[in-house]
Amino acid sequence: MLSARSLFQEIHDNDDAFRLFCSIAAKGEDQGGWENGRIAALVTDQELAPKIARHGADEEKHGRIFNALLHKRGLHPVDVPDSTDYTMLLERQGIGLAHARLRREEPLTDHDVLVYLAHSRVTEQRAAEQMRLLVGVFGTHPDISRAVRMISADEDNHLAYCHEELLRLAAAGHGREILDVLHRTAHAEIRTYRDVSLAVMARMGDILRWSKPKAAVLALGIHLTYLYDRLLGWRRMTTLSTPAIPNALGEPARA
Repeated sequence: MLSARSLFQEIHDNDDAFRLFCSIAAKGEDQGGWENGRIAALVTDQELAPKIARHGADEEKHGRIFNALLHKRGLHPVDVPDSTDYTMLLERQGIGLAHARLRREEPLTDHDVLVYLAHSRVTEQRAAEQMRLLVGVFGTHPDISRAVRMISADEDNHLAYCHEELLRLAAAGHGREILDVLHRTAHAEIRTYRDVSLAVMARMGDILRWSKPKAAVLALGIHLTYLYDRLLGWRRMTTLSTPAIPNALGEPARA
């Protein structure tokens, strides 16, 4: 019977599949670390900058964790196919702040900061959900439970921080702009997540030699998830609520 547990266990038990999985995850985290580091350096809000820097440091830590999981098994990272590069594919659609913008030594505008926070709110929603899934699968695993639990807790904190900062901006009069950016970002993310998921599953199918019926069932599941997100699920990515974890990134709380 196909289930998330059996699927991820199959990937974990195969060196080539596990190497690809961790390489994709590590690259995404490393990119997030670099982006947040640049944003922290360019933002003019001196209360916000340390939180963004903390976010970036966490992402870099996650990249190191995934690489450490590889090294623990005597494996090395592999090149990540462009079709599985979630961050790059979002950037190509104009979602978030472009790397070319972040490389310029120009302070970020208020709109830039809003775009960054909305992008993070949507993508951290996905990351938090994925890590909770991995905790459900590997939460008691002797080798990787500590890693997935640590990353999951960080992703929850990042999501809480995004809610908190966007609510602050909404209270300052940016509510309509925030909703517009969140909606555009969420719908692009939903398409991109589908495309990346299909590309990853195709690669895993080749490595693990899945039968055509099994690959078809998994692809169908991805398409059904996309349809749900397209019709209803996008709302969970665009709503804002007071986080259960206040001041999640540990800097002085704002009014």
